[in-house]
Amino acid sequence: MAYLELNNICKTYGQGANEMEVLSNINLKIEEGEFVAIVGFTGSGKTTLVNLINGLLAPTSGAVLFKGAPVVDTSHERGVIFQNYSLLPWLTVEQNVLMAVKEAFPEKNKKELKTIVADYVEMVSLTPAMHKRPKELSGGMRQRVAVARALAMKPEMIIMDEPLGALDALTRGNLQDEILNIWGKDKEPLC
Repeated sequence: MAYLELNNICKTYGQGANEMEVLSNINLKIEEGEFVAIVGFTGSGKTTLVNLINGLLAPTSGAVLFKGAPVVDTSHERGVIFQNYSLLPWLTVEQNVLMAVKEAFPEKNKKELKTIVADYVEMVSLTPAMHKRPKELSGGMRQRVAVARALAMKPEMIIMDEPLGALDALTRGNLQDEILNIWGKDKEPLC
């Protein structure tokens, strides 16, 4: 059984004469531990595919299976790092990450949750900005908050939709390395 399976996925938008097919007969099997990149030109449906895998959209036909079960909604098991930062502007760095961590680990007490948040904020080098709001951060810093938030939930799968595209080359390179390092550290106990 594949870890993630796309079976004859089709996705259309609109209806009748305005209906547009974005994805047609997509089939893919991904095994646990694999890194897969979906490459295509702008408008080819990459983000739609990411949203189907994460459960933000439902396919028009076909099925998305995660560990053999149909994907029908979002889940912290499948963490997503989006192109845009998707941060709540009225919350601080700490609060943006904490909100996701609380959802992922409802059994943990307040001290444990804060420790998880602090560890992941530190991993993306944002501890000095812990109490700042998104408007007080650069674009690269905002994206690092989004990375910390997704990784802090310790998802079984990370889905990234061009999360580093808006960053400068040095920050992008460092963050790519850090994502792989964090994934490697967190993944070891799960295997």
